[in-house]
Parts: sequence; C-alpha cells; structure tokens
Amino acid sequence: MADLAGLSPHRGRAPRRDGLLPKIVTTFRQGYGFKDLRADAVSGLTVAIVALPLAMALAIASGTGPEKGLVTVVVAGFLISALGGSRYQIGGPTGAFVVVVAHVIAQHGYDGLLLATLMAGLMLLVAGVLKVGTFMRYIPEPVVTGFTAGIAVIIFSSQVKDFFGLSIAHLPAEFLGQWEALLAGASSLSPVTTAVSAGALALILVLRKIAPKAPGFLIAVLLGAVLVTAFHLPVATIGSRFGALSAGLPAPAFPVVTLERLSDLLPSAITIAFLAGVESLLSAVVADGMTGGRHRPNAELVAQGVANTASALFGGLPATGAIARTATNIRAGARSPMSGVLHAVFVLAVMLVLAPFAVYIPLASLAAILMVVAWNMSEMDKMRHLMSAPMGDRILLLSTFFLTVVVDLTVAIGVGVVLAAVIFMHRMAEASSVAHLPDTDETDSRALLPPGVEAFDVSGPLFFGAAARLSEVLDQIGQPPRAFILRMEDVPLIDATGAGAIADFVRRCRNGGTRVILCGLRPQTARVLSQMGLKPEPPAILWVDSFEEALHASAADPATPSIA
Repeated sequence: MADLAGLSPHRGRAPRRDGLLPKIVTTFRQGYGFKDLRADAVSGLTVAIVALPLAMALAIASGTGPEKGLVTVVVAGFLISALGGSRYQIGGPTGAFVVVVAHVIAQHGYDGLLLATLMAGLMLLVAGVLKVGTFMRYIPEPVVTGFTAGIAVIIFSSQVKDFFGLSIAHLPAEFLGQWEALLAGASSLSPVTTAVSAGALALILVLRKIAPKAPGFLIAVLLGAVLVTAFHLPVATIGSRFGALSAGLPAPAFPVVTLERLSDLLPSAITIAFLAGVESLLSAVVADGMTGGRHRPNAELVAQGVANTASALFGGLPATGAIARTATNIRAGARSPMSGVLHAVFVLAVMLVLAPFAVYIPLASLAAILMVVAWNMSEMDKMRHLMSAPMGDRILLLSTFFLTVVVDLTVAIGVGVVLAAVIFMHRMAEASSVAHLPDTDETDSRALLPPGVEAFDVSGPLFFGAAARLSEVLDQIGQPPRAFILRMEDVPLIDATGAGAIADFVRRCRNGGTRVILCGLRPQTARVLSQMGLKPEPPAILWVDSFEEALHASAADPATPSIA
C-alpha cells in the first residue's frame, strides 16, 4: 500500500519490481482523477520554476548555450517521467554531467557530445532490457560519494571566473589548468560583478533559512536581471555572451557517425551511461525513502536510455534523475509521474513565451546558483562520516575524489570500481580460514578424533582470494594421516578456483595414501564441486552430512596404508 502514495488501492496483481512497465501506466490503471491531476500540476509547476534557471546554469557550466539545458528538460524530462519506473522521478541535466560534457565538447565538439549521448542512451536501453538495473545498486558508496564530491569541486572551480567577472579569454577544462588561468587573471576582478554574484548567493541562502519553500534560484535570477538592466551595470549576461535564445525546440537531427568517431567516443559514452544509470537509481531510492514506495530499476534504465537518445537527436545534453528536483516534486505534493510530464510542458511553455527576456539574465547570478549546487553536491556530512570508516573505504573515497578532480572522471570511476573489488576480495579472503578444530569445543573437540585422523574446519567463502590457504594445510603437516576430515558447514559459496584447490588437496592426499572426508557441504558448494568433476569415490573420497558421520567413517577405516 505504501507504493500507492495516496492513490486508490491497486486493482489486480502488482507488477514485478524488476519489470519494464512504466509507473505512469500503473497510475492510470489504479485510477487517476481530477484531484490527482490538480496536485500534479501544482507540483510540476513548482519543479519547473526550480528547473528553469538551473538548466540554463548547468548548460553554461558545461561549455554550451543555455538553450541546450532547456531543451534537455523538455525532451528528456518528459520521457523520463512518462516511461520511467519511479512514480516521482524528475529528469533533466544535472551537475554530475558538467565535467564529462565539458571534456567531450573540448575534445570532440558539440556534435561529438551528441553522438556520445546517443551511444549512452542505447547502452542504457539495452541495460534495462537485460535487467542490469538490479545490479547497479552494488556500486560502493565511497565511490559514488568520492566522484560526486570531486565533480562538486570542479563545478565550483569552473564558476569562479563568472562569479568574480574575471577577464579570461579561455578557461581550460582541466582543474589544474583552470586555477592557473584564474590566478593569472585575478587582477581583472570586477567589483560590480562580484557584488551581483555575492548578493545573489546571499539571497539564495537567506531564503533557504527564512522561506525554504520560496523559489530562491528563480528570485535571484529575476532580481539580478532587473538590477543589471535598470542600472545598466557592466555585468555579462546571457544576451551579451550567447545572444537571443530560440523560442521552441529545434528540429531533430542525427549526428555524424563513423567507426573512428564511435571508437573515440566510446569511453565518454560509457561514462555518461554509468552516471545516468547510477544517479537515476540513487534518485529513485531517495524518492522511495521519502514516500515508502518502490521503483522499478530496469524500467528506469529503459526510460533513461530513451530520454538520452531523444535528447541527443534534439541537440540536448545528457540527462538523468535529479535528486534535489525529485525531492522538491515530492514535497510539493506530487501524486504520479504526470507531475514530471507537466514540469516539462511548463518549461516548454516558458521557452515559447519568455525566451526573448532570457537575454537579460546576468551570468553572475547563474554562477551563484551553481556555487550552491556545488556545495550541495559535495555532501560534506557524508564525506566526514565515511572518513571514520575502515581504512579500505577511506582509501577508496579519497582515491576516487582525487582522480576525479586532478585526472579524469572516466579514470576515477574505473579505478574506483576496480579498487573497491580488490578491497572487497581482500576482506572476504580475511574472513575465510582453514584451521584445526578448536580444543575448547565440548562435543567436536580433537579428542574425539580416532588415531591417525586429522580434521580441519573450513569457514568463509572459498574463492580465488582464499583458496591458497587450503594447500598450505598439507605443507604444515609432517607425516600424512590416514584420513583427513574437512568440515565445510560454514562455507557459503565456492568458485572455480576454490573447487580447484579442493581437487588439488584431494589429489595430493590420494598420492600420499590419505582418505578425504568432506562433511556438511552446502547445496551450492556440492553443486560446484560436482560440476568441476569432484564427486564421491568411496573409499578414497567420501561426502557425509555431519561431523559425527565423518568420525564414524574415519574410525571404520582400515589400517594405515603405505605412503607412496
């Protein structure tokens, strides 16, 4: 019932969570009335007011014109809500894409970005159909937090120029190059631009304290435009840098496709797809936590794929689920995905009617907005919390953060995921052990073992990171016993390397004239051993259910055989 979030009770069987059915279809099946539409219209308008200045600011920060951000909100935002697997998801451009978009544009031009976004959309579409969304939740939190905080630092750095009105002809995309240029141009600081930026920043922060429901971003932009225009202040505006905005959507067009371009843009496309998938699912999880609902991760990936493909065809930017706007949507009383659909319609209406007035918006106000976005993205509370985690998590967090800022986002994600896997394998290997039975065990102590019988307790996952410990057992034993008992009740899983280690252990024991008795095998372990060719071969190899049976079998063993 929590999934219905105030709508009428579900009629019929609920679709599986990993299905591809859009939530908007479920909404209409459950019943959708005028009251629901009115609530969605109010929330959609609220989110549109937030999305308008933010979309333009993010587009400018990405190295392109403000109209690209608005196109993305209209096209991608509409499709993400219409086809997605979350009831409250709001899609559009986000800060996570600023770095990678600016990098792709700098290297391959805007047409290259469109092709990379198109490729990423197709990847997401395939991932959703193959139900990969179920597994994307396993990305470690230190990796996500590290590169998100790194992106926040880069966004902040990219806005220093417009915040202070510095006269810098070209600001490099790289973090270190940016600060070299910023320090070199520090003497060109504009007091008027700085005053406008600081005033907008202060206004946003004050409104968040005294009137948190007020559209602080929009108020700061409108007030800045009025002041700059009324007093003819020497401050750069959208009109002075980009010219007039087009009133409406451009005609769809296909980017130039060649095998060479596809190869060159593949890393960037993978990064865009990864960011879009992970951030959209994180946003859906946040929405679930706020409403008690459940999203469909694979339907969400399909929607992200379709939305990014369409955004590229209309000349827009990469898009994903926006956590802050989704939360705003919920707080504004949204009932269904129709709120997200209507938010895109409202933005389109503003583009058609008010586009000529956008030329008066000062870039300083947009820079102040992105400063706030960067601070929110940094998640300093979460960073401090993770710094109290085990050493491996701290290394993972700082490595991902440092590589994101100094090297490249693609490298940071790749290294972060690989490093997380290595740390996880190390921890699992540490949790695995092959040891003598404890002398303190009252019922299964070593005192119960018949003469000439050794017993070892194997615990934890027996995979390639821990398999070597099994071979060390025989190396530590001097005279081979007449029977070995391996207790494996506490082995939850085994892989091919672990099965190979067991097989090698059995082979060495047989060569030494020692019988092997495996007891307490779990179904998964027994199945893998059988598939790898290791099966019971009495009397040399026995499988028994309990330690008591193993003791009985070893006691009934004939005299110690000769050692080969």
